[in-house]
Amino acid sequence: MNTHFENLLRPFEELPGEIARSLSEEGFVVLPNMADSETLLALRTALDDLVSSEGKDAALEHHQETGAHRIANLVNKGRIFEDAWSHPLILACCAHMFGRPFKLSSCNGREALPGGGHQPLHSDWKYERGPIDSAHSCNALWAVDDLTAENGAPRLVPKSNRISGRPEEFIDDPDAAHPQEIVAEVPAGSVIMINAHTWHGGTTNRSGERRRVLHAYYTAREHKQQQDQQRWVTDETRTWMSTEQRWLLDVD
Repeated sequence: MNTHFENLLRPFEELPGEIARSLSEEGFVVLPNMADSETLLALRTALDDLVSSEGKDAALEHHQETGAHRIANLVNKGRIFEDAWSHPLILACCAHMFGRPFKLSSCNGREALPGGGHQPLHSDWKYERGPIDSAHSCNALWAVDDLTAENGAPRLVPKSNRISGRPEEFIDDPDAAHPQEIVAEVPAGSVIMINAHTWHGGTTNRSGERRRVLHAYYTAREHKQQQDQQRWVTDETRTWMSTEQRWLLDVD
């Protein structure tokens, strides 16, 4: 096992049993109280400043979306986002789901705007999956604001991580409500940790209340990243990253 990989996981070499069980059986888990009120305020300010300063060019490093504000490449846009992609408990959850070394694929922000945000049920892995006990991608959704059914909290289909296929292969209308779906209503500061093979999607922000979320997306070490970190990493970011964080980004 790679030493850098082992060091990243050392604080959580063994996940608490209920977290491990939920990730394996349900395909997701909610981790409460991952960010305090001071951190949340700083995150909100940083995200709003980026949306304002980047304007129409926001998220060009990844992709833009009608009906939502997106910000991409957050690894390089402030150390305030460091925990979002390198928190040891998140990495331990990833290690449990992957069962092998992995790396950060991308770190982005998304806010569903009033009347926007609906997504079809989808899996984040679009290729042949293979054995269902080993994930190819995982996603940590950091709730920067309270997520509610009214402001566009994500919907998930429990246990769909155990299905070897994408929603469109099994259901007629991925845009429609699924009979087994739940809406993940969580308070700000929580993280919804998802096996990205789990069927999920954003819902419509009907209330117009703020709904900022950070997405830290990981992939198994053998796959390409959504955002080539070697291409995007800045000299400034390199000055404060640890050896283990550089390994996680695959920029050694």
